[in-house]
Amino acid sequence: MEPGAEASSSLTAALLSSVLNLNVAPAFSDQVLELYRLQIVLLRRRRVREMIERDRRRRQYLRRRRAFVLSSFAAVMSLITTTNRHIWVRNRSSGYNLWSSAQLFDDEEWKAQFRITRATFDYLLEQLGPAIKRRRTNYRVPIEPRRRLAIALWWFARSGEYRTVATMFGVGIATVFVIVRQVTSAILERLHQRFVSLPSGQTLDDTMTAFRDRCYPQCAGAIGRTHIPIAPPRANPDDYMNKRGWHSVILQAVVDPSACFTDVYAGWPGSTSSASVLCSSDLYLKAEDRPDGYLFPRQKSVVFDGVEIPVHLIGDSSFPLKPWLMKGYSQEYQLSPEQRRFTCTLSSALSVVDTAFTRLKGRWRCLLKKNDIELSMMSRVVAACCVLHNICENRSDGFLPEWNADVAPGANYLRQPETEPYDGDTYCTAEVIRGTITYNLLTLLQF
Repeated sequence: MEPGAEASSSLTAALLSSVLNLNVAPAFSDQVLELYRLQIVLLRRRRVREMIERDRRRRQYLRRRRAFVLSSFAAVMSLITTTNRHIWVRNRSSGYNLWSSAQLFDDEEWKAQFRITRATFDYLLEQLGPAIKRRRTNYRVPIEPRRRLAIALWWFARSGEYRTVATMFGVGIATVFVIVRQVTSAILERLHQRFVSLPSGQTLDDTMTAFRDRCYPQCAGAIGRTHIPIAPPRANPDDYMNKRGWHSVILQAVVDPSACFTDVYAGWPGSTSSASVLCSSDLYLKAEDRPDGYLFPRQKSVVFDGVEIPVHLIGDSSFPLKPWLMKGYSQEYQLSPEQRRFTCTLSSALSVVDTAFTRLKGRWRCLLKKNDIELSMMSRVVAACCVLHNICENRSDGFLPEWNADVAPGANYLRQPETEPYDGDTYCTAEVIRGTITYNLLTLLQF
């Protein structure tokens, strides 16, 4: 420090000590001065914070005052002038309206349009009405549940564009969009568990008896899969491209002898193998996670030649061989007469899967062609159609022969990919069970 600065600092410290009446030795004058400077800095910072807080409160006050003035002005204007809204609900075209004519349909025409009888329609309305009913407001009268159900069923049966359905029923396009989703959710929430479940108790006994009448013993259902077309998704479209070159999601289902679905699992991309879809399903976890490895009660098993034969499902060559899932022998090898008979018998019993898929798609054509519904909703629509299929079958709501023409392969039909055999089977307990059934088929049918 220069002599002049040092003298000035000492003078400042002396003056500060005299003003504050501090008896400080000259040796401590520098410390006193530094303390003084720190106090000055703290005071300045506090003043800056107070100024910032004062500005913030002022801006907040101005915003509130402005909002109060504007709301008061709006209130005064609403008292002075009244606004008459000309349109609350858009009047739809006065052209052909399917719903206005549907009340005059006879039973045959009703079923041709909605793919179910009036009795089945009324049953569905009774079950789903409370879930799809909407509250009346001061602005408009809501669409009644009967009309909502009809819109959804017509879309399931026709898979028309939302604009077409809106015109047919005299509603808005967005309304059709919402109604299809509401009815789909109501079907799954209220009816899925009641109408889609693996057989048990007396139902299981009846199922086994029906398959025994088809010359296959110890069977509780046939499992299969089919591809449902979709529009190319934005995310990972190549994953949904199947072997036939079109985009799809996979429906895996277990079918009973009456062509009803007892288990449904849908939504996997079309490029996924049958074995991979099965291994990710709840059905697989239910069987494999049990300590005994049985899908159905073990009390229903039969023992023949020291081999326990459980109640099981049957599937085609694309599925893995499991104690709870049997399949025929590969045609790549030379088969014995017993193996050929077993394979033919199993294939005959397995035909109920094709029957169920044909009726499902023939009745609900939204599963036959690419529609404008988003991918995340497609699996729910597939499951809802399976529930409706079961209800129709259980109520003897017959499948009309002319609906088969919609499913038969043709120029406008997306052909199903070929079955790819599963090659991961190894010699295991399942192979022993299959061999026992193969060489004692006729005897087992007499149990």
